[in-house]
Amino acid sequence: MILSGQSIILFDGVCNMCNGFVNFLIPRDTKNRFKFGSLQSDAVKDLLQKHNYSGNELSTVLLVEGDRVYAQSTAVLRIARKMDGLWPLLYAFIIIPAFIRNFLYNLIAKNRYRMFGKRDSCMMPTPALKAKFL
Repeated sequence: MILSGQSIILFDGVCNMCNGFVNFLIPRDTKNRFKFGSLQSDAVKDLLQKHNYSGNELSTVLLVEGDRVYAQSTAVLRIARKMDGLWPLLYAFIIIPAFIRNFLYNLIAKNRYRMFGKRDSCMMPTPALKAKFL
C-alpha cells in the first residue's frame, strides 16, 4: 500500500550499483517517505503504464511523485532532497542544466554493469523490508 506523500523509487533490480543505492537509502528513510520497485517487475510496468511513461530503459532510476515521473539526475536529486541529514544540500545541483547533469549520469549508467557488476536475478527483500517494496 502506498501512503499519501510517499515517493516511489524504481531501479534496475539486477544492477549491483542500483541495489547498493537502494540499500543505502533504506536505513536513511526514517520517515518512511519511499517505496521501492524493480523496473523488471510487472507491478512497476503497470505503474509506469498508468502514468503514461513509455520509457523502456533500465539504465535510469525513476522517481514517481504523485502524477509525475522523474528520471536520471533529476530523480536522484529529488530523492536526496527528501533524505535526512545533509543529503538535501545536494539538491542545489538542480541549478545545473539537466543536459549537463544527465551527461554525467548517463556516463556512469552506461558503464554500471562493468564497474559494479550484475546479478542473475532481482534482489528479494527480507520479510522485515517487504512493506517497503511494490
